[in-house]
Amino acid sequence: MQPEYIFETSWEVCQKIGGIYAVLSTRAAIMQKEHKDKVFFIGPDLNKDNRYFKETHSLLADWQKQAAQEGLKVRVGRWLVPGKPIAILVDFNNFYKDKNRIYFHNWERFSVNSIAAYGDYDESSVFGYATGVVMESIYRFYHMENTAVVAHFNEWMTSFGLFYVKEHMPKVGTLFTTHATSIGRSIAGNGKPLYDYFSGYDGDQMAQELNMVSKHSTEKQAAINADCFTTVSEITNKECRQLLRKPADVVTPNGFESEFVPKTETSLRAKRAQARQCLRHAAEQVLGYQLDNNALFVAISGRYEWKNKGIDIFIESLKKLQQDGVSKQVVAFIMVPAWISENNSQQESPSNVTTHQLREPQNDPVLNTMLWLGMQNKEEDRVKVVFIPSYLKGDDGVLNMTYYDLLTGLDLTVFPSYYEPWGYTPLESIAFHVPTVTTSLAGFGQWARENRSMNRRETDPLLFGLSREKTEIESGVAVVERTDSNRDQVINNIAHIIADYASLDEAERAEARRAAAQLAEKAEWSHFFEYYRLAYSFALRNKN
Repeated sequence: MQPEYIFETSWEVCQKIGGIYAVLSTRAAIMQKEHKDKVFFIGPDLNKDNRYFKETHSLLADWQKQAAQEGLKVRVGRWLVPGKPIAILVDFNNFYKDKNRIYFHNWERFSVNSIAAYGDYDESSVFGYATGVVMESIYRFYHMENTAVVAHFNEWMTSFGLFYVKEHMPKVGTLFTTHATSIGRSIAGNGKPLYDYFSGYDGDQMAQELNMVSKHSTEKQAAINADCFTTVSEITNKECRQLLRKPADVVTPNGFESEFVPKTETSLRAKRAQARQCLRHAAEQVLGYQLDNNALFVAISGRYEWKNKGIDIFIESLKKLQQDGVSKQVVAFIMVPAWISENNSQQESPSNVTTHQLREPQNDPVLNTMLWLGMQNKEEDRVKVVFIPSYLKGDDGVLNMTYYDLLTGLDLTVFPSYYEPWGYTPLESIAFHVPTVTTSLAGFGQWARENRSMNRRETDPLLFGLSREKTEIESGVAVVERTDSNRDQVINNIAHIIADYASLDEAERAEARRAAAQLAEKAEWSHFFEYYRLAYSFALRNKN
């Protein structure tokens, strides 16, 4: 039982912020293939010069006129990603005047406690409500009442849209996906041991303690009231069961779209050479001296979540690597957006660490940790650290290449995550043929353990009949066991993995790249979209 029409909304539709953008933008191609122009992605209209969106007045032109008559401020066009699906951007500001009425109504009907709201709760909830109104307008205008329709809501920020659809469009099958529970992320982000005492946590109690009552309440009620509740990994499903008291109906792991990756080895090599040249030039400009021709390029990337993303562990692993020694020069790039100045490419006070000028360098965790560890990027140091604190969209003023283009130039990526419901960055890495390090606390890490190949290397007659066991990283993905209490072991293990990879010859690294790409093929949407078909079917059969 599959839908004819699909509505899907997220704060990150046409807004490149984090991992959810990657999920939706890479999944769009297969959705378009199966439901040509019957998929409607709905996002917030936050930027009139949105580079990821192309407005088209002729698209849904008749409905656009109707929407204007209804007082809806929308722009309709195409999301500029593979598949180019229909995207509708909503200006939701005119709904703010009804905020208190909306909150009171949803307290009465769905037990959502908005009274403790603060920060981005109002903005997100009003946007979510507006998406529900837009969905209903399209649904009524095109007479979809007698067809199979699903409406998919991502994260707590869209939950008020789900409540609206449940009340006003009961024939529509609703899905709600939590990519990371708000309370689980908060527990981890506040330095509390999430895993050692996991079974003792109560979500409602922790929401009170961490001032997360409203966000937790709306997420919990969306999970309970959705016709199909999904999450992205088994590790997050444990969170849902414990903290939301609602296990997922379907686990929908995150896939990737191969169209983003160069199609041939020749084009990949050309891009790799270009990216390495760019990274080398930027690093040498920062460091003030030339690098070895065979330097190993290693990187971490993602949001600036110091503990959750394992940035702290990464830097300490580099210090351990420097102390223990390594066979070749290692240049570690920290590609994490931070607070940079408007003239971000102009260093008023030259730094031998950062490519861009930071607003408050004295308060920056990366710089302070390097200072504390005595990592000074001296020319004689075998391990260098280069901090790239800008969004890599191709217009940062220094590298001027996108993240995906730069990714091809790396030898190895490292993501020592503490809190990582899935882990798009390591998946992106192997998709671009770059071996990666992740942890057992990442959903992707658990998946990789189950799916990678760790076969013994075939005997090579040139080695006089000898064979050896592959190192873990030669399988394309190394998964480091991580808990609340084994920090030192994680640091040592990552330093050891980087040293192992540095010691491989070019043929062995090429084999590791092939293994990474082969594993990435198993995570393409052509395989993983089946879980969404299952979720759609579940929602349609379970709707009120």
